[in-house]
Amino acid sequence: MTQRPHRDLTRRERQIMDVIYRFERATAAEVMENLPDPPSYSAVRALLRVLEEKGHVRHDQDGPRYVYFPTVPRERAQRSALRRLVRTFFDDSPEEAVAALISMSASDLSDDELDRLADLVLDARGDGR
Repeated sequence: MTQRPHRDLTRRERQIMDVIYRFERATAAEVMENLPDPPSYSAVRALLRVLEEKGHVRHDQDGPRYVYFPTVPRERAQRSALRRLVRTFFDDSPEEAVAALISMSASDLSDDELDRLADLVLDARGDGR
């Protein structure tokens, strides 16, 4: 039976998931080496157990080591997190979220990135080139 991942992650759990997504498969030691201000090894193992109980990761055994991997593809997790963010902070309005992102980073966007965004808008309207 596949368990549906629990949605709420702590800051540290999100950091661990980021490491696991980056490496695709990681041991507790590898996770610990890649965390900012890492907790103890036993704390990382405990957090990995919690993430497994919440349904975010599973593990395979490789000799004496557990190798952890995500249960949900990163792209699906990103979409789910983005939906929650838009619902929570932008009154369920993708337009408000996109406007906020563009206004935050307008000076950092290159002409190519702005062209890509314009193309995405045209595609969404069905007016794509």
